[in-house]
Amino acid sequence: MADTLEWIFQELLVQNVVLFLVGAILFGASLFVQKFGLVYQFFHKVEKESKRHGGELVAQVLKDHGTQFLFTLVGGHISPILVAAEKLGIRVVDTRHEVTTVFAADAVARLSGRIGVAAVTAGPGLTNTVTAVKNAQMAESPILLIGGAAPTLLKGRGALQDIDQMSLFKPLCKFCARVTRIRDIVPTVRQAIACAQSGTPGPVFIEFPIDVLYPYDLVKRELASSGGSATGPKSLQQRIVQWYLNNHLCNLFAGAFEPRDTSPIPIHFPRASQDQIQSCIELVSRAKKPVFVLGSQATLPPVAADDLRSALEQMGIPCFLGGMCRGLLGRNSPIHIRQNRRAALKEADLVILAGAVADFRLGYGKVLPKRGKIIAVNRNKDQLYKNSDMFWRPTLAIQADPATVILAIAEGLKEGFKCPKDWPEKLKKGDDEKEATNLKKAEDSTDVHLNPLKVLHELEDILPEDSILVADGGDFVGSAAYIVRPRGPLRWLDPGAFGTLGVGGGFALGAKLVRPESEVWIIYGDGSLGYSVAEFDTFTRHKLPVIALVGNDACWTQISRDQVPIFGSNVACGLLFTEYEKVAIGYGGQGLPLGRGDDIRATLTKAQEICKEEEKPVLVNALIGKTNFREGSISV
Repeated sequence: MADTLEWIFQELLVQNVVLFLVGAILFGASLFVQKFGLVYQFFHKVEKESKRHGGELVAQVLKDHGTQFLFTLVGGHISPILVAAEKLGIRVVDTRHEVTTVFAADAVARLSGRIGVAAVTAGPGLTNTVTAVKNAQMAESPILLIGGAAPTLLKGRGALQDIDQMSLFKPLCKFCARVTRIRDIVPTVRQAIACAQSGTPGPVFIEFPIDVLYPYDLVKRELASSGGSATGPKSLQQRIVQWYLNNHLCNLFAGAFEPRDTSPIPIHFPRASQDQIQSCIELVSRAKKPVFVLGSQATLPPVAADDLRSALEQMGIPCFLGGMCRGLLGRNSPIHIRQNRRAALKEADLVILAGAVADFRLGYGKVLPKRGKIIAVNRNKDQLYKNSDMFWRPTLAIQADPATVILAIAEGLKEGFKCPKDWPEKLKKGDDEKEATNLKKAEDSTDVHLNPLKVLHELEDILPEDSILVADGGDFVGSAAYIVRPRGPLRWLDPGAFGTLGVGGGFALGAKLVRPESEVWIIYGDGSLGYSVAEFDTFTRHKLPVIALVGNDACWTQISRDQVPIFGSNVACGLLFTEYEKVAIGYGGQGLPLGRGDDIRATLTKAQEICKEEEKPVLVNALIGKTNFREGSISV
């Protein structure tokens, strides 16, 4: 028994000594931290009486980078940014779903050549944007996503909507950062915006804990409630916690509002060498049947779309246009070829992939000529060589801005080269024959309702020169891509390689804000409409009259077309001939039904009149039947 008591006494003695030493160390450390904090405050002023907040710094950087629109779905985490942005004259546009904020920012980036900006609250606010951020990554759109977050001290401790947001966005974004000190806001936002626009453009993400955005007194009050007591700290532990919180607050606000440079950082992108340009000039000058295939990347700054168009027209080389390049050559250019691309590429002796990628859209490279020469130009090295180890191999691969290279080739050739005119004339003849066939198909009767091709041909005839087309859907939109012609550059918006449904509301929102004088049309499938029809409320509230044309065949037809003959079932593909025009009316817009027996052109024209005269968004619900126009098209 005596031995046992002696052992317990020794154990207690050891524990007390350890506790004493630990306490002494912590007390000394706390004094050091306190003194360090005072020294830190001496060099970095903490404006304890100031009502300024971090949201003002975010807004100022955005303003100085030319940001005109900030898309959001409001949340407490980000309120300081929204309020500050409004005060600086940035138009804050609130949507009905967070995914729309990023789609809208994407459209602004594409049409304006500047960064598109979206701000959403923490947790589910951010997870709701993931699809749109991935779409922007694959479409190479420079957007800045701002996300709220739990306070810095509560990260990982179970705060409201606190998740590991950085892990979600690091695979999707070129740049991800978490701001933990107010003095870091300005340099972080500047760096993010420059990164988004440099090299291969893409999305960037900044996470702002709530305590870096709100004023000093409010943050101090919240910290006191989490770590202090009403009568002040009493125990050593309480004193240490209080010292820690005070110094954390000091570090958070130290130097917060000292003057900093908020101007844009220069943007960099890869350029071709003079030797590479000369090699291109030599290949083009020897070609008898050259073809350009242009992708969205060719419309990026710094080259203006009109300058790119002039260079292409000077050379006279037939062009296939995809993505944002649709409409680059106008409605009826003799060198713009729309049909029979596979056959043209096989016959060509030189193919120039200018921002176009050998992915599924080019048969993974299988449609490219085996004996002809291929010049590939892309800002992204991975995209430059996509599938080159399988089905094709570039004669010359250049990691550079495609439009800059095209201008340099045209300048090098000057008037000494003109594509043999029989080659574009031959391809254009094939275009005319195919389009005559399509027009004939438009006159065929369907089992029920209207022929979708007839509806689209009527739309093509009434579109004004300044119209912008937003493509959001499968079968109906796929048909529109063959029939409806954008009138000019940067007047066609589709999701890009990701094939995302649901872009319609956001893309139209961004487009109408950037080009308020333009007539903006969303070409919807009835399936894709369901993703963003609620944004008619947004259009109404913000007085943005857009027109939606819905091809309503009561089906997910692009899937059904393969599923039924292969598996004998239409499961999950059937919809209803819903009166979507009434949904638009419910959201404050106007709606027009369009069915068999109605005058298609008169209905579409009426939609234009309502949009212009009443300044209301309009939805035309076109009931359509089925055709065999797109049999064999890709659905997976």
